[in-house]
Amino acid sequence: MTPLPTPQQLRYLTALAETLHFGRAAAACAVSQSTLSAGILVLERQLDAQILDRTAGKHVVFTGLGLELVAKAKQALASLNALAEAANAARAPMTGPLKLGIIPTIGPFLLPRLMPQLRENFPGLRFFLREDQTENLLAQLDAGQLDVLLLAEPCACAGVETLAVMRDEFLAALPHGHPLAARDVVPLAALSAERLLLLEHGNCLRDQVLATCGANPGRHSDFAATSLHTLIQMVAGGLGVTLVPRLAVSAGILAGTDVVLRRLEGAGGWRTLSLGWRLGSPRAAEYRALWPLIAGAAAF
Repeated sequence: MTPLPTPQQLRYLTALAETLHFGRAAAACAVSQSTLSAGILVLERQLDAQILDRTAGKHVVFTGLGLELVAKAKQALASLNALAEAANAARAPMTGPLKLGIIPTIGPFLLPRLMPQLRENFPGLRFFLREDQTENLLAQLDAGQLDVLLLAEPCACAGVETLAVMRDEFLAALPHGHPLAARDVVPLAALSAERLLLLEHGNCLRDQVLATCGANPGRHSDFAATSLHTLIQMVAGGLGVTLVPRLAVSAGILAGTDVVLRRLEGAGGWRTLSLGWRLGSPRAAEYRALWPLIAGAAAF
C-alpha cells in the first residue's frame, strides 16, 4: 500500500506550485529551503511519481502528473480545513481566527467603518485581512487559505455561496468643465464619444464598467490605473471620463479634486457587494451573522 502524504507535504507541494520558487515556498511554509526540497523529494519517492521536471534547470517546472497532484493536494487540504472548521464551529462559534479576503475597490472605502464594528460585536474573532483581485481571492478561498470574501458581483464565482450586501450604483465621473457636466444625468450612449478610463486588466470593476457601457464603451485610454484613487486623478487631469462606484464616492474619494459626478440615465449600472464563502462550509451560519454589520457599514 502506498504511504499517504502528510498534510505538511501537501502544503509544501501547493506552496511550490503557487510561488514556483523553492525559497519563497519555504518562507511561506515557515521552513528552510532544504527542508522543503527534501519534503518534495520524499513525496515523489513515496508516490513513485515524478512531480517536477528536473531537466528545466533552475526553473521550477511541474510535470503533467505533478500539476494533477497539485490540484488534488489543494482539494485534500481544503477538506482537512473544513474538518477543523466544523469542530471549531461546534465548540465555540464566532471565536478564533477569521481570514477575510477583500477586493481593492471595496477595502479602502469600507474597512475603516467596518472593522471597529466587527471587533466590538465579535470580540472572540481575530480578523486577518488579505486584499487582492477577485480571481486570486477565489483561488485562495478554494485552497482553504481564506475563510470568507467581500467581493463585487457579477463575477466568476463557481463553488462559492454568496449573500448580497448592497447594490452599489455607478456614477459618471467627469473633468471640471466637461460638456456632459452641464446635464443632470448622462446617457450611456453619450460616453461612446469619450475617452473611457479603466482599471488594469484582471480587476473586476473594469469588466463591470465595460459591461455597463455595453455597445457604447467609448475609446479606451492607453493607460490603465491600478487603483480607483489613481483613476480619479486621471479624470481630474482631463485625461478622460470613467464610472465610479457610489461606495467610493461616499467614502470621500473625490476629496481635493474638482471632478464632477453625474448619475447615469435610466437604470444606469451597478455592481452588487456580496459576502462569499465555500459551498457547504460548516461556518456558513457564522458568516451570515456578519451580514448586518457589513450592510450597515456599506450604507453610508
